[in-house]
Amino acid sequence: MHLPAYRFGKPYESLERDTLVHFLTGEKIAEVSQVGGAIVGRDLQKAGQARAALLAIDPEEIVERLQTAGTLYAHGTLTVGDSKQSPDDFVKQQSATTGLPESLCRANMQKNMFVLANMDRMLDALSRGLSPEILWKGYGTEHRGVVVSYQAQSPVLGLVLPSNSPGVHTLWLPVIALGVGLVMKPGSQEPWTPYRMTAAMIEAGIPAEAISLYPGPTDVGAGILNTCRRSMIFGSAKTVEQYRANPGVQVHGPGFSKIILGDDMVDDWEQHLDVMAESVAINSGRGCINASAIYASRHTKEIAAALAERLGPIDVKPPQDPDSKLAAFTIPGAAKAIWGQIETGLKASGVSHMTAPYGDRLVEGGRCGWLRPVVAHCTSPEPEIAKAEYMFPFVSVVECPQATMLEKIGPTLVCTAMTENPAFQSELINSTAIDRLNFGSIPTTKLDWLQPHEGNIIDFLYRSRALQMAVEKTAAVS
Repeated sequence: MHLPAYRFGKPYESLERDTLVHFLTGEKIAEVSQVGGAIVGRDLQKAGQARAALLAIDPEEIVERLQTAGTLYAHGTLTVGDSKQSPDDFVKQQSATTGLPESLCRANMQKNMFVLANMDRMLDALSRGLSPEILWKGYGTEHRGVVVSYQAQSPVLGLVLPSNSPGVHTLWLPVIALGVGLVMKPGSQEPWTPYRMTAAMIEAGIPAEAISLYPGPTDVGAGILNTCRRSMIFGSAKTVEQYRANPGVQVHGPGFSKIILGDDMVDDWEQHLDVMAESVAINSGRGCINASAIYASRHTKEIAAALAERLGPIDVKPPQDPDSKLAAFTIPGAAKAIWGQIETGLKASGVSHMTAPYGDRLVEGGRCGWLRPVVAHCTSPEPEIAKAEYMFPFVSVVECPQATMLEKIGPTLVCTAMTENPAFQSELINSTAIDRLNFGSIPTTKLDWLQPHEGNIIDFLYRSRALQMAVEKTAAVS
């Protein structure tokens, strides 16, 4: 199977190609044309054509076509590259190159379809009821009878996409419905979602010239980020630091999501064990919304032991097994290197390895490796492992007084707080360390798609500005 680049809808086959192989067998799965950053720079001089193609269609029609695209993506047989691809083909190919179990690939597929199917509701929520025609025209009258103006900050959104979890693609799916084109660098191991989604959108009637796919080396990502006036990148903590001060780049890095048990509810921690386990382990722990730490002032050793009993026995299974829950690390040596870091952290003072009685955590294969779930207990927030996040089911259960929790937790993408104490709830609401906040027994991984996940994409792509229009006075005719 060959996946060409798409230069604003036009397929482009390159002599230079990257070969994707099965993470277990080494069997060739696909060849992907590679482009360079110079091509991206030249093409983006015509980026305005992508937005113009979308604005030529009624915004409500765009939403209906995206809803059709969601059905095609999840259930249709589509032309992807030079081949026909059924949903089962997609799942097997995605699993083969990413190491994700096939059941998790199917689950993420349903997530993406759900977002597209409910695009009208999502846009209404994200825009606070703004008529989409205002984004198309640039101005209009909102429900209060006030003239408002929204100015697009870029004709396209640049995307440097990851390979760790297909679930992240939900973040960019609303962009076309906002009248902004897409310029994507697919993840090297997971080009499957952007390619299949592009095929579904085009078949549903989205203009092909509104979408570009540029697989290639790192200079392609740099070209997108340097040229697009609005971009989104997924990466490590180092990547986050690199672009933190750039208002044109929205960075999605480690989430360091957490569960907090308040003093008023911690004695009933067993009632919340299911939520804690799901937050840590669902989707093989690969998401930034998976919990990497659990904070409580007491019972932490018992909580860690109970979680270890629940998660520790989870073992590696073949990717096609419906009960397979662990994703492979497909880069040779990666799993072993990560386990070496964790082993060092587990030897620190005040740290206990609670999953040690349940067998080896590192499982090595011929071409890849797996890490089985790890639960660490920390007697304080100080050990480095208490602040760590890894791309598998890993969690530190941290003992910390409630009075100092919000000083110690650090940046937190999602926080589930088990407390009914009004004063503590108020502190949590006011904490600038927390992005998304859940009160009560809600897994950190359960998102409400009618609320922004990490910032509001409309606020990122559009600028609200003042616009006044003089009312012409007609002379009275006697």
